[in-house]
Amino acid sequence: MSLDSSPLPCSILLLAGGRGQRMGGQDKGLLPWQGEPLIAHVQRLVRPLTDDLIISCNRNHERYATYADQLVSDDSPDYPGPLAGIRAGLGAARHTHVLILPCDVPQIDARLLAELRTTAQRNPLLPVMVRHGEFWEPLICVIPTGLRTAVEQAWHAGERSPRKIFLQLGGIGLACPADDPRLANLNTPELLLPRPGVSE
Repeated sequence: MSLDSSPLPCSILLLAGGRGQRMGGQDKGLLPWQGEPLIAHVQRLVRPLTDDLIISCNRNHERYATYADQLVSDDSPDYPGPLAGIRAGLGAARHTHVLILPCDVPQIDARLLAELRTTAQRNPLLPVMVRHGEFWEPLICVIPTGLRTAVEQAWHAGERSPRKIFLQLGGIGLACPADDPRLANLNTPELLLPRPGVSE
């Protein structure tokens, strides 16, 4: 039986539109890890799960286009944060729900994605976010596209925190272990380096 047995149809949004401040301004999704760009690892995992794979990016569109069905960009030129990419993705999505992932979690696995979608199927009107301990991961989530208007209203009211907005909208958590290696963000140059004794 497939790990992804949920019939919930999802668009999938990969967030790769950041400024890359911790990477010295480099485009994080295109930086190599284990011989491939970060975006390639995440894209390979999610590609079988959807016919609507969206990447949010603000540069290098030609390179990202090879990994996606459609690209979206922020409607503001000043890198206003991940919520801008989420807004764009919600506006472009072709399905009733959007599964959102950042580009820097290449160790996430199919089981976790299946659990996210199954939880969203049971709670179809609410955001579902990964939670480990007291920490929420609002960029690893499933969002109903029906909440787009509420997200837009919060944005125009000045809110920029996806976590705050999703919790205000009744967001629920999918519990993961506090030290779950699948959730590791490879968001600094040091984390992309090979570890001693680990082959590339």
